This record gives sequence, C-alpha cells and structure tokens, in this order.
Amino acid sequence: MEDLQKVVQGIRPLNKDYLTQAQIRLDNLTKPVGSLGKLEDIARRYASIKEDLNPSINNKVIFTFAGDHGVVDKHVSAYPRSVTVQMVLNILAGGAAVNVLARHVGARVVVVDMGVDYDFEPVEGFVIRKIGYGTRDFTEGPAMSYDNAVRSIKTGIDLADEYADKGVDMIGTGEMGIGNTTPSSAIQSVLTGLAPAEVAGRGTGINDETLRNKIDVIETALAVNRPNPDDPIDVLAKVGGFEIGGIAGLIIGGAYRRIPVIVDGFISTAGALIAVAMNPAINEYIFYSHLSSEAGHRKMLEKLKQEPILQLDMRLGEGTGGAIAMTVIEAAIKIMAQMATFESAGVDKASI
Repeated sequence: MEDLQKVVQGIRPLNKDYLTQAQIRLDNLTKPVGSLGKLEDIARRYASIKEDLNPSINNKVIFTFAGDHGVVDKHVSAYPRSVTVQMVLNILAGGAAVNVLARHVGARVVVVDMGVDYDFEPVEGFVIRKIGYGTRDFTEGPAMSYDNAVRSIKTGIDLADEYADKGVDMIGTGEMGIGNTTPSSAIQSVLTGLAPAEVAGRGTGINDETLRNKIDVIETALAVNRPNPDDPIDVLAKVGGFEIGGIAGLIIGGAYRRIPVIVDGFISTAGALIAVAMNPAINEYIFYSHLSSEAGHRKMLEKLKQEPILQLDMRLGEGTGGAIAMTVIEAAIKIMAQMATFESAGVDKASI
C-alpha cells in the first residue's frame, strides 16, 4: 500500500452529486417522501460511498482484530489475559457470538492477530500480523513505539486493500483483547478532552473498586505519557493497542477504496476516533452499528456527530453489533434497488 499520509489525504468527502441523485431516486419510489426514515439515509449514503445508484451486497467480511495489553497487569479487567488466547481459538472454531451472528447475516469472519501473547498455528480465516506479544503497561511509559503505531495502522489499510481486490462490498470491524476498554477510554479522554472518570466504564463487568482503579490507571497513563491530542498516531502509540490501530487502519483503507465500514462498539469506535482525527472526511464512510452500553460510547458518537443504527444494550465487542447492523444496511440497499418507482408501477404521486 502507498505511503500512509498519501492514503489518508487521498480520502475525499462524498460526492454531493451522488447524494442528490440517490435522494431523487428514493423520493420517486412508491412511498411518501421520507417515510422510511433512517433506512433512506443509510441507502443514500451507501450508494454515494459506492458511487452506484443500484448497489448490491454480495461479499461481507467482519474483521476481528486481536491483541493483548500490558495494562491488564494493573487489574483493570474481570478476566485474566489468558482469555484473549482462549477466545481467539473459540472464534476460529466458530463458537463465539460473532460467528453465530455472522453466519446469520451471511458474512465471513476473519480473525487478525495483531499482538496476542501466544504463537498460533495458521488456519483458514486467520491472518497473523503480529506486531508484538501485547503492548507494554502504559502506566510506565508508551504502550508501543511510534513506528509500531504506524505499522498497526498500515496493517489495517493493507487488509482493506487486499479484500477490496477480492470484491468485498462491506467491511465490519470487531476486536478481542482482554483489558482493551482501558486504552479505548484513554484514547477517548485525549481526543475528546473528557476526564477519565467521565468515559471509563465497566468493560467486562468490573465492580466499583476495580472501576475506581481503572480510572486511576488511565489518569496515571495520561500523566506519564502526555499524549498529543493533535497527533492521533502519538495518542495510539502512548495509550492505545495494536488491535485498535488495526481497526483505525481498516477504516482508513475502506474509505480509500470506497468500501462502507460498519464499526462495532466502544473499542472499534476508539479506532474510528483515531482514523477520523487523521482526516475528518473518513467519518462519511463509516456506519456506526449500535450504541454500546459501555459508559463512554455515547460521548464518542457525540464527538463524531454520528447516530448509531441500533440500540440493543450490547457491550460484547468481537464485531457482534456490526453483524446485526449489516442486515439493516442490506435492507436499506434493497429498498433502493428493488422497490418500484411511481412511474414503473403506474402509481400517482402526491398532489399536494
């Protein structure tokens, strides 16, 4: 893939002519204008991303990026680091929630090892792009080097590029990494200016004492590392995670190749914050699948000025929310592509 900055700066806002043409087509379908609400908004933006007023969706892929985090040693999660490995193996075996929902919507799951503390054997549906065996404890210094932050983003871009060449129509983001709500909260705090106490949540279901510790850990990390909010790669390097960088890169690469990206929940949206901070036009290529019940997610979406498609009180990750949202997006596209117009159906338009 080309130079990172060249790719990022090569992403332009959506073509307003396509937005207008898509709206004209929607208004000529056999229904009152605007009567399908957000489905029409989704269809119009999807068609504009693809620059195709008759789009179809035949090839859906959910990428579940996996990585471990040194900050887990500071007792910020209800689960031990070993669960990352165990859940990656579960996903590869087809037994996780994301597998069930992906099968339901006709999507493939591709697991990407960005930095799990384990050496896996290669299997089908598994991409090994390991940058390290987990990040460092960011209360003691940067989570990763600046170069590795760039590398993690480029990995995601390369995957988007590779699968675009394979004809993918829609990309979903997901993740697996014990402790990753902590770096996600830290990223959010830096890029939104909100205090850690305002954005840190219970993640895997931690108790009050562990939540207080989690907030203290994030505050310490920000004081120790002083990430630069004007440099999202610096933020990723100092308080992020390898899988979060991979998600940011996948979003950037999807936008560059004009592939709609369906972002999952809290951790994936942290990746989106990184990507959009690098080029605000990227935000137009993203569909935010659902509102996570994780405390800071609504504030993330407010920062991005985006509305989620669904609100189901989910907080699992893996790509589960994105999988469900894919069915809504596909329904919206079928409305645009398959519904009759007033003229073709011989139906009179409204007279007032």
